[in-house]
Amino acid sequence: MNLIFDKIHASYSTKKPFVAYRKPNSTEISAFFMKDDALHYSKNYNESGFVFAPFNNEENTILFPKENAEFLQEKLELKIDTSVKEPFISSHSSKENHIKIIKKAIDSIKMGTMQKVVISREELVFLEKFVLINVFKKLLSTYNNAFVYVWYHPKIGLWLGATPETLLEVEQAVFNTMSLAGTQVANSNEHIVWKSKELEEQQLVTDFIKQQLKNIANSLKINKTETIKAGSLLHLRTKVSGNLNKKSTLKELIAALHPTPAVCGLPRNVAKDFILENENYQRSFYTGFLGEINFNSSKKGKKETHLFVNLRCMKINNHKASIYVGGGITKDSIANKEWEETVSKSKTMNRVL
Repeated sequence: MNLIFDKIHASYSTKKPFVAYRKPNSTEISAFFMKDDALHYSKNYNESGFVFAPFNNEENTILFPKENAEFLQEKLELKIDTSVKEPFISSHSSKENHIKIIKKAIDSIKMGTMQKVVISREELVFLEKFVLINVFKKLLSTYNNAFVYVWYHPKIGLWLGATPETLLEVEQAVFNTMSLAGTQVANSNEHIVWKSKELEEQQLVTDFIKQQLKNIANSLKINKTETIKAGSLLHLRTKVSGNLNKKSTLKELIAALHPTPAVCGLPRNVAKDFILENENYQRSFYTGFLGEINFNSSKKGKKETHLFVNLRCMKINNHKASIYVGGGITKDSIANKEWEETVSKSKTMNRVL
C-alpha cells in the first residue's frame, strides 16, 4: 500500500493542502503535504517548492514552499478497484455558443488582427459519487507518458490532470521546452497524415518560441517535429533546448514562454485579450502551468525546475467536475470541426470519471 495514497486521503479529509504527482514515464510518485493552510505566492520564481499558476499571467502563482511541507517520494504501486464505477451525467456546454465564438475568432483572423487564437470551453459533469483516490489512480494507470497530478488547497479547490505538454525543464542554466500543437484521434490502422492547418499551427508555435528566447538564451537547438500519442489523441511536438544567458533569470524565461501560442494564440497579447473578452467562463488554472521549481527531488544534488502546461485537467467542486477543452483556431479552421475536436478531447477525461 502506498503511504502517499493514505496521506492524500487524510489530508483531503482534514482540508490540508497537498499535491501528489508522477512525471512522464516514471515509476515514482512524489508529493508535498503542507503543514498548514496558509496561501503562499511565488514572487520571482526563485523560491524552492511546487508552483500552480493560472492562464492569466497577470494573476498570482500559488507556491507550496519546500520549507513548509513534508516531501515524500515512493515507488508507484497501482491496485485499481475496478468494481467501483464513478457514475456521471455529462452536460455539454452550448454547442451553438462555442461555434459562435469560433466564427467570431475566424473573422478576426481573416481581418488580420490575429494569426491564431485558442478557444476553449468548460464542460460540466455531474458526479453521483466521487472517490478521489480512485480517479487519481485511473489517471496514473491510463496516461503513462503524461504528467499526472492531484492538487488541493481548501481556499482554492481540487484539481486533477494528465498533461502531455512540458512548458520548461531547467537544470543549472540548461533548459528544454517544446511546442505542441495539432490534434487528431489516434487510429492504429492508418498511416498518420497531418493536414496543412495543423502543420502551420505547429510552425507558428515553434517560431514564437524561437523569437521569444533569442534575447535571453543562446545555443538554441530545434529538433525535428514528431508525432506523439496522449491517451487516444495524437499531437505534433517539436523539442527546443538551449542555455540561459548569465544575466537572464527563471522568471524571464517563464514570462517569455507563458502563455504559449499552443494555449493562447498569436500575437500573444491580442489573442489573450480576445480570450478574456469572449470565452464565457474563467479558465482559472486551465492552460496555466504547474510543477517543481528550484527543487532537488533526486540524488543528483542539483536544483531543477520541471514545469508542465495544465492541459487535460479538471476541477472538482462538490458533486460536479469541470472539464476543460479547447482548440487552436486559424484562418483555415471550420467551426463545426473545431467543436467535434473538443468533444474528442473531453472524452479523454470523461473516460476517467
